[in-house]
Amino acid sequence: MSTLLAHDIPGGAAWSVLLRAGRALRLTALDVGANASTLIFAAHDRVDRLNVPDTLKAQMSARIRPPMVLMSDRGVGLCSVTGSSLDWHDAVCGHSLDAHVAAFGPSSYGRDRNEWRRSARSGFLSELRKHGLGETDLHGCVNFFSRVATHDDGSLTFVPGHASGGDWVELRAEIDLLVIISTAPHPLAREWAPSPVRAEVGPSTPYGADDPSMTFRDESARALLAAQAVFA
Repeated sequence: MSTLLAHDIPGGAAWSVLLRAGRALRLTALDVGANASTLIFAAHDRVDRLNVPDTLKAQMSARIRPPMVLMSDRGVGLCSVTGSSLDWHDAVCGHSLDAHVAAFGPSSYGRDRNEWRRSARSGFLSELRKHGLGETDLHGCVNFFSRVATHDDGSLTFVPGHASGGDWVELRAEIDLLVIISTAPHPLAREWAPSPVRAEVGPSTPYGADDPSMTFRDESARALLAAQAVFA
């Protein structure tokens, strides 16, 4: 992918980008244990935003992986997962809250400066305000590069070291998007060890009838066609 824009998001920070339809967003873990909690909105009609339960249910999955389509609650395909070095990205556990971060001990900007520990919620709200959004616009996220294990009693545990430096995932925007990313640790992580993530934007190849995301499931194909119909 030829790169039009590149930005390294420090560990424990947040960043946002407006991604035009047809562009690709490639996220790369720059160290072991990276986590990229991600919110996705339609850029021009923010009624359409990522609906994690519908995305998983429609595509019969408990995780995000290629070639799934990330959908809104109207069934509109927001973006497609066109490739990844990992076959599991968590979409069940949500983003970290201030209470999760407080478990690692007290922290403040006055004492820790740029090493100040902030939750994904804090980072999300900071970025949302830049785009005229706020707390009511928070929604279920994808935790790219993270994995959780399930147990017979229904409990979930975080799988440490799921991602290594160099692991990547690529998304193709099907409509114009606002993407907000926090690199705070996963909410089930047992230590504060945030890793940086590189975000790169570049051109992508438009999908055709034989595109993996079109042929994956009938529901994924309908979501892509709905994006064409609603935002043409």
